[in-house]
Amino acid sequence: MALSPEATSGFPVLAARGGPTAQPPSSLNATLNGSQAGPAAPGSLEDEVAAGALGAVLLAMGAVGVVGNLYILVVLGRFPRAAAALRAYVASLALADLLYLLSVPFVVATYGARQWHFGDAGCRALPSLDLLTMHASSFTLVLLSAERCAAVLRPLDVARRSRRHRAALALGAWLLALLLALPMGLAVRLARRGGRAICLPAWGPRAHRAYLTLLFGTSMAGPGLAIALLYARLARAYRRAQQASPPRARRPPARRVLRLVLAIVLLFWACFLPFWAWQLLAQYRGGPPLPARAARLVNYLTTCLTYGNSCLNPVLYTLLTRNYRDLRRRPRPPAAPRRPPGPSAPELPAGGVAIPCPQPPPPPLLCPAPASRRE
Repeated sequence: MALSPEATSGFPVLAARGGPTAQPPSSLNATLNGSQAGPAAPGSLEDEVAAGALGAVLLAMGAVGVVGNLYILVVLGRFPRAAAALRAYVASLALADLLYLLSVPFVVATYGARQWHFGDAGCRALPSLDLLTMHASSFTLVLLSAERCAAVLRPLDVARRSRRHRAALALGAWLLALLLALPMGLAVRLARRGGRAICLPAWGPRAHRAYLTLLFGTSMAGPGLAIALLYARLARAYRRAQQASPPRARRPPARRVLRLVLAIVLLFWACFLPFWAWQLLAQYRGGPPLPARAARLVNYLTTCLTYGNSCLNPVLYTLLTRNYRDLRRRPRPPAAPRRPPGPSAPELPAGGVAIPCPQPPPPPLLCPAPASRRE
């Protein structure tokens, strides 16, 4: 989600994470409503080709991401023991990615029409959902990193935690994200500018800049700092453990899950930091940082990056829950063959394994002792 002031009217214009660029960043109009392209006239061949190519890429990424995240949710539902300790957090991340990817058709349609066609209710709901999923993902990543850090530093405490406890934490992350997204749904309204329907928030440019800065702090800077501190603490604990153990007994601890969680966090940052840098640069820089055509290209790239995060995440989620394949492929114990009833037939327990009847020990061999010879 991004908001950018429209230089021509003085009003801030609502923009999505994947909103198209309308102007150079000096008057960045990266709106969910769409608008005219940078250097070219509206409806030009260059704009049509760019919008068509971007729409095709976004639709393909959306389809792949929706299938992947649905697959993760189905696996977690059918195999509760798959990634049992991380189940609530992985489900929260997959749900956030799925909801965000469902907005792809609306964004593609807006790119093509260059205005908003989904009414006042859609104008309020879609940007709020965008903010909700972004913050929910970020807060869940903090919980996931804290869980892995505690699993290394305080394993007994983590073992006592129940699934309900983790589910409550994930739900709390969504409620906090909802509180941050609520002002967007209350302030946005549908309006017309230049004969086009657009979504406008009810605040001025200064308040808009402050709101953008707040969103960057709550979705990226704050959670990113918390995650960095958690992993720094883990690195220090690993270093102390290596120094305290004898040289021959030093073995690197199992870090597979930690590395996967770190990969998910780094992918989130890599996909969203360029978007936020681009948006904040337009807010705090007076002149255009790039020509109009280059600005439009950068906006297209940041759009694909944000949706690409939700498209690639299911691959990492699958690695986190890969033990479900062992549960699915685990062979059942073979049934014991039936024996005719009788006194000599051994009893069979519930597991189907025969318990042999105890046999008395054989009698000792009695041999006469050899006569001793006297010399």
